[in-house]
Parts: sequence; structure tokens; C-alpha cells
Amino acid sequence: MLTMTPEAVEQLKEFMEEQGMPNALLRVFVAPGGCSGLQYGMALEETAEEDDHVVDIDGVRVVVDQFSAMYLEGAEIDYINSLMGGGFTVRNPNAVATCACGHSFDAGGNAATAQGCGCGSGW
Repeated sequence: MLTMTPEAVEQLKEFMEEQGMPNALLRVFVAPGGCSGLQYGMALEETAEEDDHVVDIDGVRVVVDQFSAMYLEGAEIDYINSLMGGGFTVRNPNAVATCACGHSFDAGGNAATAQGCGCGSGW
């Protein structure tokens, strides 16, 4: 369903330790909004919901809800380090268009939910 690069796994494990939540689950989700119609979100959670997809990736448990799963099939989470700072990004083969910041995408027919660009805010 969803994969993570080794760099993303390493950075996430470090972040979870810093937050005092080494056994947390990473929830990856898609919600209406963003400048391309849909936007990605990530959050640490203690438990999964009953209908979540749960994937173990090198010791990190990732949960995805049913709605988001249809948009995230085959996606890869990566961690990018740049001069402007680092952050997680999603490479999604289902996206037909993306925002310049990489946090928003269109899977086709999502223009009605597009909002102003919020580029510059990172995870």
C-alpha cells in the first residue's frame, strides 16, 4: 500500500523518540483542501481505528484510513533535507498535479476543493 525510504524511517524514529512516543503509530491521511484540491497530513497516534490499514515498515507502524487509502496506494514517504530545512514529503503515483511545496495534490477532479496556496508551512 504505502512505503517509506530508509531516510524517512530513520528521521521518523528519531522524531518519535524526541516526542517521548517511541511506540506511536504514524497516521498518514488525505483531506480536502490545499492549493491543488487534496492535501496530505501526518500525525502520531497511540492506537489505530478498527477499519484502518496498518503497515509495518522497518519497525514503524503506519496507519491509513479507508478514505485516504484509495489516494495513497503505491505512494512513498521520503525525508528531504535542503538548505531551507528538512521535512517529510509524499511521492504519489496517483497525483495528476501537485503544488510546488509538495503538500497538496490533485488526483483528478479535485479542483472544487482547492484553496489558496499555503506553501512554506512544513511538517
